Amino acid sequence: METLNEERWVFEMCVVVPKRIADQVVEGYGYDCVDVLVDEFYKTGLIVDRVVGIHDGFIKLAAPVEVLGKAATELQLKKRTQIGVDLQFQWDEAEAFTKQSDGSMFSWFERFRCYNHLIYGIVNKSDSPVILKSNCRDVVWEPGESLVRKLEKEGIVKEVFPIHDEMKRKRLLRCWALNWWDLTDQPLDEIYCYYGPKIATYFAFLGMYAKWLFIPAAFGIILQSVAFRSLQFLVLPLFFICIVSWAAFFFQFWKRKNSTLLARWQICYPDGAESTYKYTDTELSSSHSSVELLKKYAADKSEEKEKIQREELSGLMLRFRNDAIIILSTIGLQLPFELAYAHLYESIGSDIMKFGLTTVYLYAIQYFTQMGGKASAKLIKNEKNENSEYKANSLVYKVFGLYFMQSYIGLLYHAILHRNFMTLRHVIIQRLIVSEVLEIVIGNLLPYIKFSYGKYRAVHNKRKPETGSVAGKSNFSSRVEKEYLKPKFSASVGEELEDGLFDEFLELALQFGMVMMFACAFPAAFALAALVN
Repeated sequence: METLNEERWVFEMCVVVPKRIADQVVEGYGYDCVDVLVDEFYKTGLIVDRVVGIHDGFIKLAAPVEVLGKAATELQLKKRTQIGVDLQFQWDEAEAFTKQSDGSMFSWFERFRCYNHLIYGIVNKSDSPVILKSNCRDVVWEPGESLVRKLEKEGIVKEVFPIHDEMKRKRLLRCWALNWWDLTDQPLDEIYCYYGPKIATYFAFLGMYAKWLFIPAAFGIILQSVAFRSLQFLVLPLFFICIVSWAAFFFQFWKRKNSTLLARWQICYPDGAESTYKYTDTELSSSHSSVELLKKYAADKSEEKEKIQREELSGLMLRFRNDAIIILSTIGLQLPFELAYAHLYESIGSDIMKFGLTTVYLYAIQYFTQMGGKASAKLIKNEKNENSEYKANSLVYKVFGLYFMQSYIGLLYHAILHRNFMTLRHVIIQRLIVSEVLEIVIGNLLPYIKFSYGKYRAVHNKRKPETGSVAGKSNFSSRVEKEYLKPKFSASVGEELEDGLFDEFLELALQFGMVMMFACAFPAAFALAALVN
């Protein structure tokens, strides 16, 4: 049975494989790769549904809670118990652990880890290699080798990716994405249950930030439209003081809301980072307490301490070198570019030409910034960070510092060069408008065009109808093929370090810095920020 009732099982993972054509399959020794893979999925306990697309085949996977529970036991996942203690999960004692707010045993992140363990944990348990075939070529599956990783190396498994739960996706579309009447109100609990705490926290912050922007936006519009004349130099500093107070109150209330959400979702982050020093497991027993052993132990501890200190000094110097490379590269490349743009902007008289120059300038800056972010990510990989927290901090410092300098150094140079609020206001207006238009085009329009072009190419580049294809749904109406063609939500610094949410947080931070730094020069910037968010 290859096709199951999709209403009974929620398929959450998909494996993309080549489409099998009958006239390309040669009879003889060996087993078909995809058939063996499907059989192994069945043996693991997974529920399989095969969908035939236009150019590829899709293996959708679902798992009963018993299978996920046993995988979680093998992974030694830690879960919160009913008494509030985090312990390693045991499927035999599942009732002792708390469930999610929607009644499920595991969160999406935990299920994703279990699925990966089940998918990549399929190995050749026999003592001899297994000969597999895929469209007239042989694949040798060695003993103890992961089947999916082997097929990925051979290019047979093209991608393993999570897929949407259609019922939950449509419900979120109705009550969240397409619900315009609630403005900044969002179903955070449903977002948390479906997407996890990271995305839910981002939208909680975005909703609160957009709601709080209404107050400075209203005052900014009044200040922008009303001519205070001689009181202008008194009103602007007062407005800036109010904005600073607003920012302080906003962050304090956000901390309270964030703590409330974490407590409601029962999320507890570990206190502090891992220990910097590494200790040996050597223990002195009472029977070996001679002076010689004590001296040897002390000497070993001294040598280990010196080694750790050398490693710390080497790591510190490496981080200092990487920081210096980023700062000097930014200054060396940015300053000539800013000087050329500032003087060209001053010499051009037409506003349309200025908009065009600003568009070219911002597009080039965005391209250089992405290159710098990727270079920063590569430098971070070579650093000797003690744990993931230090690595994340180094990434934030370097990438945010790079984006900050390349975003604001031009405006600061214009402020120093012109020394005129009206000129600076025109520059900020043009930058805000052009940057938001570029963000919409690059972040939304281009991915949609790529997706539409992928659909068009997949449909119209199809040759004559293949005969003998595997039984299944063979049209482009399948949701899984559309999800496969959609662009990935990855970070500009590289998907191996962060996901696409990193860019969203970075954009919010840069926007907040822009409206705060130049509040007096252009008070209506808060209104534009509120409209965009």
